[in-house]
Amino acid sequence: MNKNADWYKHGWNLEIMNQSWTENTVSQVDFIIKTLELNGNEKILDLACGYGRHALEFAKRGYEVVGVDITKQYVEYGNEQAKKHHYPAHFIQSDIRQIPFENEFDVVLNMADGAIGYLENDEENYKSFEVISKALKPGGKHYMDIMSGDYAASHFPCKLWEEGEKGLTLSGFQWNPETKTMLYGQLDYLYGSTLPKVEMEYGNPTRLYTYAEIQNIMKALDMKVQKVFADVEGNPYTINSIQMIVYSEKG
Repeated sequence: MNKNADWYKHGWNLEIMNQSWTENTVSQVDFIIKTLELNGNEKILDLACGYGRHALEFAKRGYEVVGVDITKQYVEYGNEQAKKHHYPAHFIQSDIRQIPFENEFDVVLNMADGAIGYLENDEENYKSFEVISKALKPGGKHYMDIMSGDYAASHFPCKLWEEGEKGLTLSGFQWNPETKTMLYGQLDYLYGSTLPKVEMEYGNPTRLYTYAEIQNIMKALDMKVQKVFADVEGNPYTINSIQMIVYSEKG
């Protein structure tokens, strides 16, 4: 875990593919297609796409996809997979604040945080939302899956377990209510291994947003929230939902 303000530039590698939360890619893409009522002809921009698990799944289904990530290893892997399988996907290594797209995409995705809140301060984080709005065509759709600032304010600090096919993940959350910033810690335990004593390091400072804040940001950028969910089962979002899935449209 990195406590520096530029933590998002460092420490990413393909070992992330083994973590439990990467196992739900297909059901997440199914939910996006259903919720946004996509027809297969949309051009999609996946921001902070990681190693391209969502972008490649969309491309597998025939969507034209551009993935952007700051990590070279992820971008190389995504392009290798797209070339290998002849998928209509292309991956670009870039800080998302520096991408040049304007009125070009039908859909923009920020999945598994999608770098929302990862940047150095509120001003820099706001630029991520500006990029989203600028990249979308009029009437374009934005979908993001982020952690809820509403939940954090009432439940953090805490630790939570997540069960995967290969093992268990223990996530720890600390909270600064003044800056609305989360510090995160994580330990992964493979099934069949001995569980050592929990000694967790916290870092990766992330600005979390309340639903009200998201609504105000979207409004300021000529976008409107259409739906909000707690999960990909479509359960309604409440202040007790740890995840906040938001679907918005550009005016």
